[in-house]
Amino acid sequence: MEQLPFGEALRDRPEGVYGRRTVESLMAQVNPAELAYGSDKTGLVWGYLFKPGQPPRQIECDAALQWLATPVPADSSEFVWLHLSLSNAAAERWMRQSLQLADAFYESLHEGAGSTRLEVEGDALVAVIHDVLFNLSFDAANISTVSLCINPRLVVTARLRPLRSVDRLRASVKAGQSIRSSAELLAHLLHDQADVLVDIIRQSTTRVDAIEDNLLANRIAFSRGELSTLRRSLVRLQRLLAPEPAALFRLLNRPPAWLSEDDLGELRHAAEDFSTAVVDAGALTERLKLLQEELSALINENSNRTLFILTAVTVLALPINLVAALLGMNVGGMPLSQHPQGFLLVVGSLTLVTAVLAYLLLVRRRE
Repeated sequence: MEQLPFGEALRDRPEGVYGRRTVESLMAQVNPAELAYGSDKTGLVWGYLFKPGQPPRQIECDAALQWLATPVPADSSEFVWLHLSLSNAAAERWMRQSLQLADAFYESLHEGAGSTRLEVEGDALVAVIHDVLFNLSFDAANISTVSLCINPRLVVTARLRPLRSVDRLRASVKAGQSIRSSAELLAHLLHDQADVLVDIIRQSTTRVDAIEDNLLANRIAFSRGELSTLRRSLVRLQRLLAPEPAALFRLLNRPPAWLSEDDLGELRHAAEDFSTAVVDAGALTERLKLLQEELSALINENSNRTLFILTAVTVLALPINLVAALLGMNVGGMPLSQHPQGFLLVVGSLTLVTAVLAYLLLVRRRE
């Protein structure tokens, strides 16, 4: 995960913790480039140079531009990966001034979370894919986008906030994993994206299993809100990610000329993995829908049972209330008012009538 730079964390610290002079003296020792929200003065978060037979090597912007200006053989598979943060206002300006990228890539930088894009413009491949934010909550609803522009010698990725799939890819590259070409880097990113989706589905399935156990045990209060949250998150995730496999397959039908057969095979395998993950997400969404329907049926059944009990209590109390109202009138000619056993006769009659009603409402209903 990308850590907040020391200068940024220090600047957000309340002055009461250190004091103004201490803060100013420490800030003077911080490189101003570190204050650019995890990136340097050009917006670069990290850069890597890939050469066949060698582990990836980190590279800065100036060195990357110098390498790109150097001619290489046409069959060379060397390329550079530059990852930039759009939260740094200098990032887009530097890309427009220093890199010759497709216009569709710059247009994608200002688009919101819409449909997945994967298209060819000239000799470049432009993609806009969705990913889950890199935060501790691992909430599937926190989704952002990453824009890519890929050609045989250069891969540029730009995002507004840190993303899980991109960070996984960087961890693999940092560990020294060899990547043959720029297209294979895209395929690796798509594999990582599918792995993130699989992790979300796995964790969501565990939560759904627990909710289902509670539902079978008639513990409703702990399930209703969580079911709605899970389904809403998965539906949004599926709506944004479902077009991606179709976009990949369209690309594979009409690929750029510089994609090799091995690259096409890697992309096809990534598309199949991602398509399987999307199908699993859809199946889990349908399962959540069925659980919600079952939960609604159970709630309706409990409501009907409660309403029946209230109705039965009202019916059983009706004879007592009726007789009490009549005896409370205090008018002449009240029956059994002079009889020595009048109270017992009235109580006995009410008890008998109540017992008959209880039998009809409860015992006969059960039968």
